[in-house]
Parts: sequence; C-alpha cells; structure tokens
Amino acid sequence: MEGLHQGSCLCGAVSYRVSTPLKAVTHCHCKKCQKVHGAAFATYASAPKSSVHITSSLQTLKAYESSEGVFREFCSHCGSPLFWSDANGAYPDWISIAIATLDTPFLPGKQKHSCVESKAGWFELENSNG
Repeated sequence: MEGLHQGSCLCGAVSYRVSTPLKAVTHCHCKKCQKVHGAAFATYASAPKSSVHITSSLQTLKAYESSEGVFREFCSHCGSPLFWSDANGAYPDWISIAIATLDTPFLPGKQKHSCVESKAGWFELENSNG
C-alpha cells in the first residue's frame, strides 16, 4: 500500500511510511522534547500506530522510555528522533511523528503549542495558543 507520507532519519537507515492523514500538529516545549531534539521545541503530528509502517532497518530503530509508558524512538546510527508514544495516555493506539523527518510535503492546518510553561527562556513565543 502506498503511503500518504514517507519519512526517514538523517542517515537514511530507518525509513517509514504513513498510510493515513496526519493530525494534531503540536509544537511541544517540554524539557524532555528540548533535550531530545536539542532545540527550543519539537514538532509532532499524530497517526494511529497501525498506519505507520517501518520500511527499512527495523532493527536500527531503538526506543527509550523517558517516562513511565512514554517511549521515544530514534535511529541507533545517527540518533535522529523519529517517534514518541504514550502507552498510558489518552491515545495509547496513536504515535507522534517528528514531522521534520518527513520526506514528503506536509502542510499542516491547525497547529498548537504545548507545555509552554516550560519553554526555553531564550525563546520568544508570539501568539501562543497552547
């Protein structure tokens, strides 16, 4: 089945496809996202886990449990953060995809900012709706 979106890590060892439209675009400002991405925030879109298919090097994709039930998946070769999911959250059957890893065009509609109370002190956030 052809994917609506395709993506990969920096080195190309891990590639994936998504067979459903991406939803819930969020710019997360929590300290863990800052650490994982080395940036002021991380931007994710979500899809049902069943619609995300790893198309190469599944063995290269590694996971780290950053909080109880929260798994962050990344390439073990280049370190690119690719996905995160929360087994104990409101949507345990969904996965969040780091949209900067998409190789296909994606124009999100509505976007929101989350965890702005822990945003980086050096980052100015204008017109926050989170």
